[in-house]
Amino acid sequence: MSSGAVLILFPIIVGIIMLGLGLTLTLEDFRRVVKYPKAMLVCLVSQMLILPAICLGLVVAFNLRPELAVGMMLLAASPGGSTASLYSHLFKGDLALNISLTAVNSVLALFTLPIIVNLSVSAFVGSDSSLGLQFDKVIQVFALVLVPIAIGMAIRAKFTAAARRLERTVKILSVVALIVMISGVIAGIGAEVFDILGEIILAVVAFNLISMAIGYFGPRLLKVGERESIASAFEIGLHNASLAITIGMSPMLLNNSTMAMPSVTYGFVMFFTAVVFGIIVSRRVRATTPTGDLSATPSRV
Repeated sequence: MSSGAVLILFPIIVGIIMLGLGLTLTLEDFRRVVKYPKAMLVCLVSQMLILPAICLGLVVAFNLRPELAVGMMLLAASPGGSTASLYSHLFKGDLALNISLTAVNSVLALFTLPIIVNLSVSAFVGSDSSLGLQFDKVIQVFALVLVPIAIGMAIRAKFTAAARRLERTVKILSVVALIVMISGVIAGIGAEVFDILGEIILAVVAFNLISMAIGYFGPRLLKVGERESIASAFEIGLHNASLAITIGMSPMLLNNSTMAMPSVTYGFVMFFTAVVFGIIVSRRVRATTPTGDLSATPSRV
């Protein structure tokens, strides 16, 4: 498949991924937010304010070229992905909180992501640049994310059993779709891909590890329960790389392969770092909890 064909398919690919997310959501996931006031507030403040500030610091510290700097900020502005729920489940986090956070973050990101991207383009590329998410592009991001999620939720509400059966299929399609997207980015960049990878790999890994650490230790410092803190760590630490790649690469949006490269790198790195982080957190829990039973910690804040 040519890179041009992949570019055309990007919106469809993300539509499939967002539809899969919608199939896992119900209105109760949004109503449940009031049950986790402290955990939710800590996560949202970290996601919307602290992480972009930290990412900006890393961009400056590593002296990244303008396109990669914008790509890093795009990644930081992207909400948590559905992968966070999987890791939270594996390492005994509060899955209900993950689902609620993903739902709320996905909606809030529709407003915060264009602001952060436009400010980043203006700061790093130049205010006279044609790049950035103008109003019509913001509407396209709304449609790209919100419409498939809404359709998935409607299917879940009306045909619950069918939606549950479809979840596994859509998850498999989402993984295939992410591989296709990554292939498209690499094809668009060509031989320069390894030079770019060498330039950003340390910044990407640092951002990923710092994100998970803030997601875990921030809530713990504020006396949030262990299970909620684990859920927060993965929600804040595992961004929606697919969405960021699409915004960076799509001809309808930023249309810049280099800007998508930080998210491509992140999409690979986070799977491995999340496992290591989960093992470390699990050992810490076993060391501080005599029975090693996470259910002994409060599941409501």
